[in-house]
Amino acid sequence: MLLIILLLAGGMVFAQTPDGAAAFKQHCAICHTGTADSRAPAPESFRGRSPESLVTIMVSGAMRLQSSRVSGPERRAIAEYLTGKKIGYDVAGASAGRCSSNPKFNFSSGPVWNGWGPTTANARFQNATQAGLTPEQLPALKFKWAIGFPDATSAWSQPAVAGGRVFVGSHNGTVFSLDAKTGCTYWTFGAAGGVRTGMMVAPKDGGGFAVYFGSTSATVYAVDAETGAQLWSRKVDDHPLARTSSTPVVYQDRVYIGVASYEEVPGASPEYACCTFRGSLVALDSKTGAIAWKTYTSPEPKAYGKSSAGATLWGPSGAGIWSSPTVDAKRGSIYAATGNTYSPPQLSTSDAVIAFEMKTGAVKWINQVTPEDVFVSGCRPNSDNANCRDKPGPDFDFGNSPILVTNAKGKDMIVIGQKSGVGYAMDPDQGKTIWQYRAGRGSSLGGMEWGSAADGQNAYFPVSDISLPNPGGLHAVNLITGERSWFAPPRPPKCGENVRGCNGAQSAAVTVIPGAVFSGANDGVLRAFSTKDGSLLWEYDTNREFPTVNGVPAQGASMIGPGPAIVGGMLFFNSGYAGYGGRPGNAFIALGLD
Repeated sequence: MLLIILLLAGGMVFAQTPDGAAAFKQHCAICHTGTADSRAPAPESFRGRSPESLVTIMVSGAMRLQSSRVSGPERRAIAEYLTGKKIGYDVAGASAGRCSSNPKFNFSSGPVWNGWGPTTANARFQNATQAGLTPEQLPALKFKWAIGFPDATSAWSQPAVAGGRVFVGSHNGTVFSLDAKTGCTYWTFGAAGGVRTGMMVAPKDGGGFAVYFGSTSATVYAVDAETGAQLWSRKVDDHPLARTSSTPVVYQDRVYIGVASYEEVPGASPEYACCTFRGSLVALDSKTGAIAWKTYTSPEPKAYGKSSAGATLWGPSGAGIWSSPTVDAKRGSIYAATGNTYSPPQLSTSDAVIAFEMKTGAVKWINQVTPEDVFVSGCRPNSDNANCRDKPGPDFDFGNSPILVTNAKGKDMIVIGQKSGVGYAMDPDQGKTIWQYRAGRGSSLGGMEWGSAADGQNAYFPVSDISLPNPGGLHAVNLITGERSWFAPPRPPKCGENVRGCNGAQSAAVTVIPGAVFSGANDGVLRAFSTKDGSLLWEYDTNREFPTVNGVPAQGASMIGPGPAIVGGMLFFNSGYAGYGGRPGNAFIALGLD
């Protein structure tokens, strides 16, 4: 673990510079031995490379799994040690653009977007008072500021906005506290592993507020919202490939977060003992980080055979929770959506929405919408590897969070979109399906990928279908009937012809304000559509370099993952996403009204 030092005078948190040789020995030398029997490149082979290229390999390339539990400073130190060259800006991305002072944090001093969006119901609907923006004002939006995420090829964390500050995580594990108006940096914090989860701000023990988030090392953190000082951290799963991408939700004195994993990726290798990861929902004490309860979505795996390389095969496994859980205080329930099964036998809890008892974690009900979805990445037809099924599942897990919404007739329902391309409405009391709606064609990279939305009248389902011809599109579906209100076809891509990863897929989560629904696309454009008829109201092209407050070069590109946070007449959003059909970038952008 890195030593974290709080400089009270400046209110900043810095990571002590790690020793590159020691970090390489700890994390890499077991494979990169330089001996004849090693298939990994020898250390000296990297001397001609740039350190930036090695960081890219570690954050989004061939070594991303092995580096998932390595901190940003350690990755930087390893790259500089191996190449003998320095990277030109600091690892926290905060050597420039510091705020001149650090005023007391006041959560209630202004409008708020908190958590996945923007309340614990996860509807991604911001009311008019909090949004401070109307459809008529959209043409007046202007670029205000941007920061560049350091050592990053993806911008992937949902920001939280409160007390005039923006809290956002990054690919290399740096968490930023920024001034909402100017983008200057109040403090940074370095987590072990990347921070893909969104941020949630909530009261902390002894007064004041904390920011809660998780990392790709399956560690949950609480840091002081005013200073960035670490209050606690808690490892929530010991599996070597466990991770958190689930934005935590804080309710009363508990922090709820889902646990997923990277194990689906190596599972196709006959040399890998596939698979042993068990998805779970974890409740933590918000004061101490102690685990109050942990409910697994998969039973303890058992050995059932051998792979073609002689590795022991284990199952069942999988059913990770990728998205933010949703609070239903009236019913005392927490809802979470699960991923696919990795290894047989098939689970009844995969590709499902599950209701958990809030106090104990007991399962109230399960609605599995896609059975027999046993899948690992990279399997080829007619493979002799026993990890690969003769009829692999479609990989239709849930990336969406459940949305708790009340329709125009006063009926509560859970609305959610699935990678199958189907949107569902479910009864929160018993979990039964009320209606379902086909929006996309569905694929392993998502019919509906990261996030749908609802405003009380309609559910809004953005279509990814990123690996299929002519992807994209946005559907509005009446909450009462489950029938289409309107459809906005995908727009012509603006990222250029014959550009890899340039298409109209709408993989990113959508955000709604009264009268407008915002959808970022893989072509790097954020668009707003009328909630009345789906007509295009406004668009903003991010396919360019941005001037940045923090001095780190920032490039806009594909928009995949979280959607914009709309607060007080401003839009805060990410641009750039490497892998999974996207184009790399590292920009965090703020637009606003004059």
